[in-house]
This record gives sequence, C-alpha cells and structure tokens, in this order.
Amino acid sequence: MGQKLLRFLIRLILPIIARIDIIGDKTVPPGGFILASNHLGRLDASLVYYAIDREDIILPIAEKYKTHKLFSRLGKWVGGIWLNRFDADFSAIREIFARMKKGGILVIAPEGTRSKTEALLEGKPGVVFLAGKVSVPVVPIALTGTEDRVVKDNLKHFRRSHITVTIGTPFTITKIKGRQREAGLHQATDEIMCQIAAMLPEKYRGFYADHPRLKELLEVSGKTGNPLV
Repeated sequence: MGQKLLRFLIRLILPIIARIDIIGDKTVPPGGFILASNHLGRLDASLVYYAIDREDIILPIAEKYKTHKLFSRLGKWVGGIWLNRFDADFSAIREIFARMKKGGILVIAPEGTRSKTEALLEGKPGVVFLAGKVSVPVVPIALTGTEDRVVKDNLKHFRRSHITVTIGTPFTITKIKGRQREAGLHQATDEIMCQIAAMLPEKYRGFYADHPRLKELLEVSGKTGNPLV
C-alpha cells in the first residue's frame, strides 16, 4: 500500500518540476533482477517508482537517514532496508536476499553514495556479490539531470529540470569462486559501471572515462555517449 501511494504522489509531483524522458526498453522483466544505477541526487530513487509498476521494489537506504524526520518515515512507508554502508551489515544483506529470492527488484547504486563530482565514482563490489548469490540479471540504468545542485537551482528559478532515465540491456553475472575471486569481483564491477558509463554523456563518465572496457562498448555501439539499447 505504501509503494502504491508513493508512486501516485511521485507521478503527480515529478512532472510538475521536471520533464522526464525514459529511453530504452520500458518493459519490466518478470521475476527478480537488480537495477544498478549511477547516483547523482536525492531524486534518483523516486524515478524507480515513477517508471516501474511493481510493488516488490527493494530499496536499501543509508542508515544515516534513519533518524531523519522525513526520510525515516518514507523508508518505513515503502519497506526500505536500512543499510550500514561502511560495515558488513549481515542483517540487511539477509533481508535483501530473502526478498530477492521471492522475486523482488533490488535498486542499488554501485558507487555506494551520491557523487559530489556529478560524475561516476569507482564502483564497489556489493552489486556483483548480490547478483552472483541470487543468480538474477543486472539491468544497468543511467541517469542525468538529477544533480541536487541543478534541481535546486531550477526550482529556485521556477524552471523544470530535464531528467533522462536510460535503460540498458540486462546481463548476467556468474558466481565468482576460487583464488581469482577478488579479481573476478573487480572485473564484474567494472563491467557494470562501464555499461552505465556507455549510456552517459562524456562529462558524466568520471572514474571510467578512460577504461578500456568502456571504449570497447562505445565502439560496438558506434556511438560516443548514446545508450546501448
């Protein structure tokens, strides 16, 4: 019920403050999967509810917001999972696994935090770990226009922001075992981040701007910043 009402409110309010373009295949695949996105601003999570008509969205929320008056209530309302980003939060991980095994959609930013540079930060291996454990596909998502600085300035001057949500092609990550586990986690994390970077304009690519895998993806697409969809 909380997610339904939140979705209604988001779809009512967001078009007033922003023009939102969704690029790529808008069909939500059945079953469980992971939405892996870059993280620019506080509006990012709301776009998931704007675009997806599912009631089993799993939204990890940084534990620092647990004491925030507004975000703590919203978190409880939508069934968010409070996550300690700096320690091994086994309780949160078990809850995420349980919901994903029931077919839920996990929404997560591999960077682990909002980018203060407004470009991609180095990804963390958490997404790879979760995807491998539950054996679900990863859907890369690229966002632009949700930077807090930009949104606040537009609101201040009564302008609508222009937000784009680019949906990439789902791909799977195999379980990584053995002696090469650390290297495998790093490589798979780079794959996710480069898939996201390939759908972003050049100025957003940040840490991955010169990554060899990104250059391969851009060559395959025959483009320099458009989505691989």
